[in-house]
Amino acid sequence: MITPDFKADLRVILQDSRDTLLWKLEGLSEYDIRRPMTPTGTNLLGLVKHLAGAEAFYFGTVFGRPVDAPALWIAGDAEPNADLWATPDETREQMVGDYRRICAHSDTTIEALPLDAVGHLPGDPGREITLHRTLAHMIYETSRHAGHADVVRELIDGAAGQRAEGDNMAPGDASWWAEHRERVERAAKEVALQRPEGARGTARPAPTDPQ
Repeated sequence: MITPDFKADLRVILQDSRDTLLWKLEGLSEYDIRRPMTPTGTNLLGLVKHLAGAEAFYFGTVFGRPVDAPALWIAGDAEPNADLWATPDETREQMVGDYRRICAHSDTTIEALPLDAVGHLPGDPGREITLHRTLAHMIYETSRHAGHADVVRELIDGAAGQRAEGDNMAPGDASWWAEHRERVERAAKEVALQRPEGARGTARPAPTDPQ
């Protein structure tokens, strides 16, 4: 009979998303890891920088274990979006090295504390948050941004998938994917022609952040 180890399970899932994020930078030029690929400026190195700050905030500051890290604008420590792009003097080696170092610091916090340990979110008034809830939030946060990185990387050079050793994509060469994309496009146009005035979706409110 398997004995559940909830902390170990959460750590494995978090680490998998961390690894996926960093893999998305491999093999790309300095320009490509920094270039904005969406109207809001989403870029690969900026995602790494942001998550380095988030790990330091949630597993460092919140639990009284501070570590040097990029400032988060969501925490009021930097100008808006400063944590989501790399300046010319911030190198790939520095940003990736910071992320690995801060993740290692996070792991020491996770190892040292029980899941029901209580941290304190800054603010007036401050709020309490357990390590369990913090882990769940950082899994969500990292997975979300790893998904962003997946789309950004595909837009840059067509590379897609979860990891190098097993991309979890449907099998098919470039011509198969081109036909698949065209099939999806035809279906979209067919529905648009049939229901040009169809109901438009309503944006959902953003999920509440633990901060």
